[in-house]
Amino acid sequence: MVLCTSLYQVLGISVGASNLEIKAAYRRLARVCHPDVAEIGRKDLSAEEFLKIHTAYSTLSDPEKRAVYDSKLIWRRQRPLVSASRVTGYNKGRSWETDQC
Repeated sequence: MVLCTSLYQVLGISVGASNLEIKAAYRRLARVCHPDVAEIGRKDLSAEEFLKIHTAYSTLSDPEKRAVYDSKLIWRRQRPLVSASRVTGYNKGRSWETDQC
């Protein structure tokens, strides 16, 4: 299974999809991934996939939850990257003693 970065990608729809498109995508995926219709060997994977699909549908089909999700999604895309010095903890010219003042 491919890792998805957004709930829209989980359902395979665009960000501006209508409620009818969201519902149609959910039903299409549910017919394939629901544990009751999955092959015997895929039941565990199918259950995990279906939970992701159901979570995406329940969030995107509710206008209030979708608005909150969209605002967080836009914020994540606009957030600046962290510099390498902040990731490694190495800051040239500074010591622990001077940072405590």
